[in-house]
Amino acid sequence: MNPLEQLNAALAYIEENLAGTIDPQRLALTAHCSEYHFSRMFSFLAGVGLAEYIRRRRLSLAAFDLRDPNARVLDVALKYDYQSADSFARAFQALHGVPPSKAREATLKAYPRLSFQLTIQGASEMNYKIITKPAFHIVGIYKRVPLIYEGINPHIQKMWQSLDESLIGRLQELSNMEPSGILSGSTNFSDSRAELSELDHWIGAATSLPCPDDLQQLEVEAGEWAVFESVGPFPQTMQDIWARIYSEWFPTSGYEHRRGPELVWCEKRDISLPDFRCQIWIPVSRRTERSPD
Repeated sequence: MNPLEQLNAALAYIEENLAGTIDPQRLALTAHCSEYHFSRMFSFLAGVGLAEYIRRRRLSLAAFDLRDPNARVLDVALKYDYQSADSFARAFQALHGVPPSKAREATLKAYPRLSFQLTIQGASEMNYKIITKPAFHIVGIYKRVPLIYEGINPHIQKMWQSLDESLIGRLQELSNMEPSGILSGSTNFSDSRAELSELDHWIGAATSLPCPDDLQQLEVEAGEWAVFESVGPFPQTMQDIWARIYSEWFPTSGYEHRRGPELVWCEKRDISLPDFRCQIWIPVSRRTERSPD
């Protein structure tokens, strides 16, 4: 199977098990990758978290089931892996805007099954390098924020706006290794039953120096990193590179995403131009062949 076929096989596994239990490990093995890599790949390509996609698909099918006048809410709830009628009713109301008891008379939402399609891409080059780094730490500030797939995240934007000249200077002094200067990092992505996925977002410096008492520290494990570079208007050019990393580079590179912070470093090239030079650092490992059989 090629990577596209593996992703679609994983989607087929989801569909076959919507009425029942979906085993995350079995799902990842069907896609021939780690659970973490599949979750990150899926969310980036689909624009929605894996758990949220499964939730929407189950509640879409549940809406059809509830149109049967003989259907019991509890039976439908248990069928789609909800532990009680109350938890199912809350989820149903949140998605469809009406309680399950009104399903036969209301206008409901339907979320069709996804499929990944082949498109002709890769006409332009991608500049990247693979480097190995020993363990290090990031010192700075962080906040738990919602994950937003398109445009500027206002919660992260507020974090940057909170930096004063004193803190900026201190972070620059702490920076003593690559990626140098002030950087941002995202880690601890959640993809639970919650409607919104979240992440820990950091603004800080990569350093070997001790962490000041009024700042926080993130430990980063040793390992390989894929480092991509982009030049152009911010944030569009960088978001385009992010999309190409997941849709073009990962499926053909022989690498997969390993757990760890995704780092971004940017600098303005010319004060008179809107262009920025940015680097995206992604923790990676060699992809090993996995199979559910």
